[in-house]
Amino acid sequence: MRYTLRTAALAASVALISVPASSTELEVTHWWTSGGEAAAVAELAKAFDASGDKWIDGAIAGSGGVARPIMIARITGGDPMGATQFNHGRQAEELVQAGLMQDLTEIAEKEKWAEIVHPKSLLDSCTFEGKIYCVPVNIHSWQWLWLSHKAFADAGVAVPTNWDEFVAAAPALEKAGKIPLAMGNQPWQASGAFGVIAIAIAGTDAWKAVNIDKNAEVAGGPEYAKVFEAAANARAFRKNSNVQDWNQATNLVITGAAGGQIMGDWAQGEFQVAGQTAGKDYECLPGLGVNQIISTGGDAFYFPKLNDPEKTAAQMRLASLMLSKQVQVDFNLKKGSLPVRGDVDLAAANDCMKKGLAILASGAILPDGNQTLSPDTQGQIEDLMTEFWASEAISAADAQKRYAEIIGAAD
Repeated sequence: MRYTLRTAALAASVALISVPASSTELEVTHWWTSGGEAAAVAELAKAFDASGDKWIDGAIAGSGGVARPIMIARITGGDPMGATQFNHGRQAEELVQAGLMQDLTEIAEKEKWAEIVHPKSLLDSCTFEGKIYCVPVNIHSWQWLWLSHKAFADAGVAVPTNWDEFVAAAPALEKAGKIPLAMGNQPWQASGAFGVIAIAIAGTDAWKAVNIDKNAEVAGGPEYAKVFEAAANARAFRKNSNVQDWNQATNLVITGAAGGQIMGDWAQGEFQVAGQTAGKDYECLPGLGVNQIISTGGDAFYFPKLNDPEKTAAQMRLASLMLSKQVQVDFNLKKGSLPVRGDVDLAAANDCMKKGLAILASGAILPDGNQTLSPDTQGQIEDLMTEFWASEAISAADAQKRYAEIIGAAD
């Protein structure tokens, strides 16, 4: 599927969606509360309101790990919202199996989602027993290293072009009073950074063997030994971050207090809100500049079953709207993510987004861990990574042994 970068403006597609006879309110829950995220979700709300319905924002402060239990408890407890965010993958699997989510197959077939959603794995993650239960709205890839031009200029070293150069520059950054690697203290950040290092260092075949095939032998073998050694070296670079949230770590890079951050492309939204320009104020290295891959994770919206025909109809209208061309453009340009449609105009994309689009178009993609590992397995890995990144008392070899055991028992 082509990702075009034309200069001609798109005709607004919101007008193509049928306008309801009367406004219907829908509460939409999500965990997008940082500056860039709030700007992006505002585009969804604006489009829904303009279509004649009313978006009632149900933002839950904190990460997805904080928000998801609240969302799930409401749905299973009989207090469902109109729509709710989850990541692509298996996070809502049990809710779908329990019959608590709306079946979107009819509208998906009518609007030919199978033809417009790319890659196919995104819609596959929304599918259970042949039925479609969610709307993928973006492609978010973890595979990025963000670098501050100011930090490296202050340290008197060139901006790195790959992970090895970043590691080599770390002493100069520290001498200049900079934090080499910014990282917050939330479990998903530690786990995500490890996953990025794994793909860059061990390669895609080893990553697939571990995360898709659940091969404990590979997880405990020499390829992943190199990954754990690299992560053990990297944890010394982040010891002075002293921040909690991911966007606080991103701000350390934005202000030049830190040299870099391993973080998904949602970080672009924060650079954008700060008025910074890709290639001038900051650099982005997909695959740590080593192994240029896009992991096709991201966000999707599910629609809990409601005992209200009017709200159910509004749910279908919102589902349709989220995949419309103009909404895909407006939302993803603010979010820093890639659209799930390949037939939209992204003339306004910055240099980093264009890098991502080129990699996506080349087919150099992998599924996200949320699409291959169960929430339970993900939680065990997050617990291990939190402990490993926080304490040098845990050796690379000990952490790898525990990791291989988790993979060997993964469902």
